[in-house]
Amino acid sequence: MKHAPYVLALDAGTSSSRALLFDAHGQAVATAQSEFTQYFPREGWVEHDPEEIWTTQLQALMSVMDGVNPHDVAAVGITNQRETTVVWERATGRPVYPAIVWQDKRTAGDCAEMDRHHSQLFRQRTGLLLDPYFSGTKLAWILRQHPDHHARAQSGELLFGTIDTWLIWKLTGGAVHATDASNASRTLMFDIHRGQWDTELLGILGIPLAMLPEVCDSSAIIGHTLPEYTGRSIPIAGVAGDQQAALFGQLCTAPGMVKNTYGTGCFCMMNTGTEAHTSTHRLLTTVAWRMQGITTYALEGGVFVAGALIQWLRDQMGLIQTAPEIEELALSVADNGGITFIPALSGLGAPYWRPDATGAIMGITRGTQAGHIARAALEAIALSSAALIEAMQVDSHMKIPLLKVDGGASRNNLLMQLQADMLDTPVARPTQTETTAMGAAFLAGLATGVWGSTEDLQKLKRDDHIFYPRAAELSGRAQIRRQWDQNMRRIL
Repeated sequence: MKHAPYVLALDAGTSSSRALLFDAHGQAVATAQSEFTQYFPREGWVEHDPEEIWTTQLQALMSVMDGVNPHDVAAVGITNQRETTVVWERATGRPVYPAIVWQDKRTAGDCAEMDRHHSQLFRQRTGLLLDPYFSGTKLAWILRQHPDHHARAQSGELLFGTIDTWLIWKLTGGAVHATDASNASRTLMFDIHRGQWDTELLGILGIPLAMLPEVCDSSAIIGHTLPEYTGRSIPIAGVAGDQQAALFGQLCTAPGMVKNTYGTGCFCMMNTGTEAHTSTHRLLTTVAWRMQGITTYALEGGVFVAGALIQWLRDQMGLIQTAPEIEELALSVADNGGITFIPALSGLGAPYWRPDATGAIMGITRGTQAGHIARAALEAIALSSAALIEAMQVDSHMKIPLLKVDGGASRNNLLMQLQADMLDTPVARPTQTETTAMGAAFLAGLATGVWGSTEDLQKLKRDDHIFYPRAAELSGRAQIRRQWDQNMRRIL
């Protein structure tokens, strides 16, 4: 019996390495996961062991492939935690320093100094803000840690990569040093308009071009795995950063389409087509993917606190015992009882950009119940996302027809209904929630003929539920928005 082709997706996350096997119907038929260690050597520093990332990723890969005929696997796709920075020796493959994670803040001072002189240049070329979040200043910091590092990097003895590049290098036995355009666009070193590394920016950062990977399309064969890892040499044919992969996995392939991932925070991304829109709300302009040499751009913004707000109500306040209980508690009341919850537990992200802001619960009276606070918390997540998405619509001059959602908190029906109400836009939640890994699989499968086109992919997608704005809630929604805007102005 001939098996339908499979696509293997490697999802290299911030806390674990995952592997998923997708069939030709877009269904995940096998999954495996291995966690790895988080290191916090100093306040604000976050590191990973690159070798541990590799060994846990290989462990997950081999677990998923156990019992599978490798000839039934058409391609490998990779998606990864973005911005995390690795430097290793070309000759030995040995990392010269731990991986500096995207969350790490050690280069905040470097960024502040550069921002005084070069903010507009970096913004225009890369679409990014000068922030320690991105890879460029992390890489520059590593090169300063040893007097020989810069000279060795200049001669090509040391190589740089984000996690996708590191895994490609390892999977190909050091034969391929490459990244895709979506990951390159998160480094502060890549001109997103010309689609190449920018020598002027590299000069400012003090980074030699010789150590940077080749930038490839997001859907193309860029190398082959060693048979010792996958049973046969399998093409690596899809690569994208995690949020871009989720955008593609949600099949937001037309301009104006938006996905929002509800995790600890919210990651929201809008496809803006072949035009890179400069934001007036300090949103990021980034590469969504590059296919057949054509670049698709996106606007991206983050809400710092989403699922973390529910966790706070559970762990710090004891309002609920488990996260799913928040929905039942919020439904125990008819409305928010006049409560506004400003969820600035970690400052405020786009479009407010107040990292110093603190949270607040306003409107408390003797009649306030736990349900009112729970409902106001869910409204706060929906309102924060709505403000971000509305800013995207202004920047892009596009009205979104539908919001596609994923992430753990998207399983909360009340939150999704509130999101539809606050945006006055339908919200679609997919049946298959593994959208990030699915995006990597889709990109790899398109490059190897598993699927012929994005139209073929559209036929595979099924929505679990579409939440439509409730006309009866129109006046109540307007009141909640007024209340929110008034109280937000009090803390900004």
